[in-house]
Amino acid sequence: MLRFSANLSLLFTEAELPRRFGLAKTHGFDAVEIQFPYSLEPAAIEEQLSEHKQKLVLLNIAADDLMQGGEGLACVPEKQSRFRQAVKEALRYAERLQPAAINVLPGRCFDRRREPAYLDTFKQNLLYAAATFFPLGIKTVFEAINTHDMPGFIIHNGEQMLAIRRELDHPGIFLQYDIYHMERMAENYIEFIGRHAGLIGHVQFADCPGRGQPGTGRIDFGGVFAAIENSAYSGWVGAEYRPVGATEDSLDWFGHSSSSAA
Repeated sequence: MLRFSANLSLLFTEAELPRRFGLAKTHGFDAVEIQFPYSLEPAAIEEQLSEHKQKLVLLNIAADDLMQGGEGLACVPEKQSRFRQAVKEALRYAERLQPAAINVLPGRCFDRRREPAYLDTFKQNLLYAAATFFPLGIKTVFEAINTHDMPGFIIHNGEQMLAIRRELDHPGIFLQYDIYHMERMAENYIEFIGRHAGLIGHVQFADCPGRGQPGTGRIDFGGVFAAIENSAYSGWVGAEYRPVGATEDSLDWFGHSSSSAA
């Protein structure tokens, strides 16, 4: 049975972040994820999770200027010490909140001549993060992001993720697989999930184009959810979309899914 989590960075944004936990619970979500939770102290998040009997399944390590169009943090050689500080900050949250996974966003490279150095830096940083969180039983995940939305993103398809995972061969490193981004890159995500589910640490989804809720684009979510449920994947499936209209009006997919009580 699939288990769905609500991404509180994109869903229920009609309310301030502390209130989104309760709204998610009201609509049936027993798990939540937050892209960057650092505007709230770990104790404040823990209080909300405890009150609403929810689990935090994912958070991201801070990514510097990535969301504002910059190169980000995890792959930039000149920012390696800052990345390690960001890992230490994420560790404060991890120790108290025990998320299932922590995501390292690879970032972008705008000078193609430097791509090998950026990729090498990312691998070093990914290993550093995994060494930090593995003793806590927390997966370190990393994701591919499409180059239409984020030009220059150094990891943008499943094969690249697989190659890095195989090269590093660390038991705490897994893939974060985003259906929306892989649809944008024309990847066969149904086949990929079936073949590599054991290496996937977290799944996210949104429809395409537009990154709205299921039913607003071209993705067959009946097929997607069936493929995930029939695979070896046993983690959470994160609703990370931008609702078209109010969040509560975007949840028809959840009510009709095979595990709407996840």
